Amino acid sequence: MTIKLYGAALSPFVRKTRVALALKGVEFESVHIDPTNFPEGYEKISPMKRIPALEVDGQYLPDSAAICAWAEKVNPEPALYPSDAMDLGRTIWFERFVDYDLAMRCTFAVFRNRVLMRLIGRECDEEKVQHALEQTIPPLFEYLNNELEGREFLVGDSMTIADIALASQLVNFRHGGESVDAAKFPHLAAHTERMHALEPFAKTIEKESGFVQKVLGGQ
Repeated sequence: MTIKLYGAALSPFVRKTRVALALKGVEFESVHIDPTNFPEGYEKISPMKRIPALEVDGQYLPDSAAICAWAEKVNPEPALYPSDAMDLGRTIWFERFVDYDLAMRCTFAVFRNRVLMRLIGRECDEEKVQHALEQTIPPLFEYLNNELEGREFLVGDSMTIADIALASQLVNFRHGGESVDAAKFPHLAAHTERMHALEPFAKTIEKESGFVQKVLGGQ
């Protein structure tokens, strides 16, 4: 089986799939895709020109959730999706909530302005950053913090794709110079610390942080 993962290192969605594939022991070839300059013909791989996309023996999956679901079927252990019906539904809900709602604030408001804009030579809109930090992010963090009270994981007693998705978005929040306030959101902060300490996350955070500091430090 020939497997290729198309994406860019700082994308939280690409990171989510890389961590999931690593935990599953699925080997793949990384193919770098610049999301600001997609190669000609990429729409044949990903119709909406998004990353990540997976190629398996000439067949394509253009979405992180689809890729992670595929990986679960290919390598069922360790299970990242619960067998219980309600727990499975809640896992899918949290993944969706994180990938859409939290991503819009932590990644597309904070990280995009503070890091990505500078990487491509454009100005950071700090007003948008502060609006996210003060107005739109706290209610989402509060919800997640409450859901994690007395729990190690978002759903059930073991790590699911929901935990991986959440931790991945918060890597971008970290790259943007922010962190979860442990005084306000202690359960979310503890969850983030545990997840980021896992080997697949720790390695990629170290590598990405070095790149971000090197590039932004020179500007």
